[in-house]
Amino acid sequence: MTCTVAPPRTDAALAALLPWPAPDAHKYSRGHLAVVAGSAAYPGAACLAATASQRAGAGYTEVFCAGKSLLAVRAASPSLVVRDWRHWRPGRMASPSPDRPGACIIGCGFAGEEKTEGPLVMETLRAFAGPLLVDGGALTLLASATGLRLAAERAAAGLPLVLTPHGGEAARLARAAQLEEGLGEADLARELARAFGAVVALKGPCTYIADSAGVEVMDRGTAALAKAGTGDVLAGIIGALLAQGLRARDSAAVGCALHAEAGRAAEVALTAICTVAEDVVASLPAAVRAIAGR
Repeated sequence: MTCTVAPPRTDAALAALLPWPAPDAHKYSRGHLAVVAGSAAYPGAACLAATASQRAGAGYTEVFCAGKSLLAVRAASPSLVVRDWRHWRPGRMASPSPDRPGACIIGCGFAGEEKTEGPLVMETLRAFAGPLLVDGGALTLLASATGLRLAAERAAAGLPLVLTPHGGEAARLARAAQLEEGLGEADLARELARAFGAVVALKGPCTYIADSAGVEVMDRGTAALAKAGTGDVLAGIIGALLAQGLRARDSAAVGCALHAEAGRAAEVALTAICTVAEDVVASLPAAVRAIAGR
């Protein structure tokens, strides 16, 4: 049965959720985001997610990446804290609190390697005691019986989980969950949200955001965003909002809208032909002004 899709949120509704810092804010009160990303083959994904998270307001972004990616990620921004992912210990991170919120992103630039990346993904699902966003190659690793079980355990413990698949990744998740074939995008987002106990942002020309309560659409997108790396930028934006204390579905809705508006701003300046993912990161201030100013 086709689900009912809520209309896009208004600018006023989105603006009310923007996490403006308090006058007495410090870097930890503005959110600590751990970004576990950037295999040796794809260091750029970690760079894009991490720098997008900084522009989207995270107070402290800490990147854990492959050893061969360290220099590239450090060069992306001197204000990032960058470590080898062999030092990632999700169970040792302090649980987020109202005065020190936090979150984690995992999977941007992962190659889907079961032997090297699989333990990182499964241990993070099991042990990270805060909001978690799974993207990229980590979604391939999540699409398994173990991934489904760990996602269910997180849901039972009340730990927020956000999945940001494109169509191909969503299909792999659907097969793992043994969902009915041929579902429309809105229904697929809803059923994946139910199967994994998560908020799902199913990316496309129209993005469908779903949780157990229902589905909403975000239709601000532009073909300028159809470039490699823009999904990593989106993950960084949503992760930053999670780290600043927004609820998972609100983080997905605001993050997708900011991402789309940044793509539109970059398109105006550079054309749809010339816009690349780095331009979307650079255009985030314009996106914030566009939503807040209206």
